[in-house]
Amino acid sequence: MTSSAARAPWAPFPLSRPRRLRASPWRRALVAETRLAPSDLIWPIFVMEGEGREDPVESLPGVSRLTLDRALVRVEEAAKLGIPCVTLFPYVDSSLKTHDCAEAWNPDNLICRVIRALKREIPEIGVMTDVALDPYSLHGHDGILRDGRIANDASVEALVRQAMAQAEAGADVIGPSDMMDGRIGALRAALEAGGFQDALIMSYTAKYASAFYGPFRDAVGSGANFGKGEDVPKDKKTYQMNPANGDEALKEAALDLSEGADMLMVKPGLPYLDLCRRLKDAFGAPTFAYQVSGEYAMIQAAARNGWIDGERAMMETLTSFKRAGCDGVLTYFAVEAAKRLRAEAP
Repeated sequence: MTSSAARAPWAPFPLSRPRRLRASPWRRALVAETRLAPSDLIWPIFVMEGEGREDPVESLPGVSRLTLDRALVRVEEAAKLGIPCVTLFPYVDSSLKTHDCAEAWNPDNLICRVIRALKREIPEIGVMTDVALDPYSLHGHDGILRDGRIANDASVEALVRQAMAQAEAGADVIGPSDMMDGRIGALRAALEAGGFQDALIMSYTAKYASAFYGPFRDAVGSGANFGKGEDVPKDKKTYQMNPANGDEALKEAALDLSEGADMLMVKPGLPYLDLCRRLKDAFGAPTFAYQVSGEYAMIQAAARNGWIDGERAMMETLTSFKRAGCDGVLTYFAVEAAKRLRAEAP
């Protein structure tokens, strides 16, 4: 006769002792379910005009805005660590910010010059760009402002022009972070028609109206004028997603994939690990998370105050993205994490 214990999926204590698999480093490594590698990381960097400068971003400890010459040095270091891709964000001079955001598609703007230099000097690393108008707008929003609201279709037209300038400069991955309706289809159609069939689109599919973006806005300089003016919206809730909604993210993902997106992104990361898993399970498409500026800054601030072990928190959070189903992570920790992973490699 078979006992109930024998029919159970796990033997009862003391026959089953899960701690046996945790008793030494080699055992823990042998049965680890999730692996993190430098090739899982995308490094966001902030670029600015000038030469020979690395200007620290006060609200992002350990992160600096880089001039082109310094960016080349730092990206080459990242490539040698095994980081496969960087993503670029510009710090735009206030004199270049306008209502129509025309600097965004200037073929000789800062981002296009950085793209060309990176592809010329470090061709082995992938270059991803941000497609959004907030660095170039007078009001800090991601689209064109008309009659007190962000105009969807006019914004999409501007975003297409921006993306095409980036593709022509040599961008490998186009990253629309604007959350306008229909922009993926418009971008894919323009890239196909322009001969850029191999350009990847990583859609910011589930980008939430989050409290965790503040340090980023400091870094790109879009926060200074954000929401100022009588006819300027005070938040981005009409286009970024409601943090209360999860099913809506699946709808956005289905639309983006049908319109030609190659990869999906969830932003922010840690508060939305459930969405990372749901998108990966539902679609099986390459799925990424952005460990955003506020997440990074909180870990750094707590570590610098001695409240947590910053290095362990870094690795734990990055591993959690992989465990939740992400194929990779955009993180300001990329270089630091890659160095640790290299040091731990056998």
